[in-house]
Amino acid sequence: MTATSGKTGATHRPASFIDAVAAEWIKIRTVRSTFWTLLAGIVVTIGLSVLLASFFVSTFDRLTPHDRAQFDPAAYGLVGINFGMVAFGVLGVLVVTGEYATGMIRTSLTAVPRRPRLLAAKALVLGLVVLVVGEVVSFAAYFLSQLIFSGKHLDEGLGHDGVLRAVIGGGLYLTLIALLALAVGTLLRHTAGSVTTVLGLLFVLPIIGSFLPGDFGRTIRKLLPSNAGGAVMGTRPSADMLSPWTGIGVFALYTVILLAAAFVIFQWRDA
Repeated sequence: MTATSGKTGATHRPASFIDAVAAEWIKIRTVRSTFWTLLAGIVVTIGLSVLLASFFVSTFDRLTPHDRAQFDPAAYGLVGINFGMVAFGVLGVLVVTGEYATGMIRTSLTAVPRRPRLLAAKALVLGLVVLVVGEVVSFAAYFLSQLIFSGKHLDEGLGHDGVLRAVIGGGLYLTLIALLALAVGTLLRHTAGSVTTVLGLLFVLPIIGSFLPGDFGRTIRKLLPSNAGGAVMGTRPSADMLSPWTGIGVFALYTVILLAAAFVIFQWRDA
């Protein structure tokens, strides 16, 4: 009887954080939606960067001297990130809302009753996966676009001032977008609503901000999430953007605030 009790106790050992991370890793690499969403992000980011680089080179001779002087090879080579980030945002949402949609969240909470531990495991696995994929995508978009720019001798190597930071920053930006989307998905628990909210934060707010007048409007535009985060990918100073590290820092702060809110709500709200 004692042996049986001991065996039962071992079987029902509370899941550790490592167990939770291992479970989330299995989920994220076996769910089909994860693969297709990541693939979409990769294709869109690299594909649009290459396409727009080719278009720019084909029209370069018709540009004004002012436009040529304003050209930023690194930032322009990473422009696909501004579109591919939609897929990474959707991935962040699906990591949590997918379980709410199928009811699997109850199983997850049964296996890992400590809710902060479960959400932290989701955030860690998602962050690491997107960081690795995001950096690969960012470097691929950069190298391919610079190869195209080299036809007009417009390319800039990683050794140029700010270029390496911009390329690494592209991957960091995608990672923060995915984590911000995870937080929104946790707060709203609904896929369509969460995706709409994330797209609103990243795309609609800058449109609204563009109509704000004067110095006040310029300041607000700098601080909007996508404008702040995207500043890390520029290598030319701009009066309309925050400095690169300040910008990504502001975007990271938005992400941390939303994640903190998500942890609090997730802890106390019913599944």
